[in-house]
Order: sequence, then C-alpha cells, then structure tokens
Amino acid sequence: MDPFFLVGTLVCALSAVVCIGAAVLRQPPNDITILSVAAVELFLLAYTVGAVVRQVTGEPVLGEAWEFWGYLLTALLVPVGAFWWSILERTRWSNLVLAAAGLTVFVMLFRMEQIWDGVAGL
Repeated sequence: MDPFFLVGTLVCALSAVVCIGAAVLRQPPNDITILSVAAVELFLLAYTVGAVVRQVTGEPVLGEAWEFWGYLLTALLVPVGAFWWSILERTRWSNLVLAAAGLTVFVMLFRMEQIWDGVAGL
C-alpha cells in the first residue's frame, strides 16, 4: 500500500468526521470544518508533487496515465467547490457538503491508487 494513500485516507476520514460532527451539532461551517477541508486540499497538492516526482524519476503509471491525471485534477477541484458552497450557504447542511468532499476525495484516491498500480477498473 502506498504511504500517500494511507495518509490521504487519514486526512479525508478526519475531515469527514469533523464536518459530520459539526452538522450533527447543528453548527454552521466554521474555521475548524473549513480548515479540515483545506487540509484535504493541501494533501492533494502534496500528492500531486509526489506523483510528478514519481513519474519523472521513472516510476510509471501502470494503468491509463490520462485517467490518473484526470482523477487527480478533478479531485483538486472538489474541496475548492465544497469550500465555496460552504461560504455561500452558511447553514449546517453545508457541513455535510464539506464532509462529502472528504469522502469523495477518498474514493478518488482509492481509484487513483488502482490506476497507478495497473489494477483493472471495476
């Protein structure tokens, strides 16, 4: 298992739990929930740098490279979209959108891991 994937799983899970907890407590988006999604975005930026370094140093994507990079670029947009949603709609439900961002990025990371390792799609 790739260490980047394990760290990403942890960051996404913590972000989702924090955001779901805030929604259950009927809190509007706050610094903690927004920063938890910012942590997901920062992780994705580090993941991008790591993926570029891995490819430049000769570790190929065993699946379709265009699919991997497409997933990565899309994943980079998910937390940004959730952030803007939470800023524009300051209700407790926006925390569920923020939580969905963490869960969505986790699923995308899982698929990117499969593509990198050359596992056939489901």
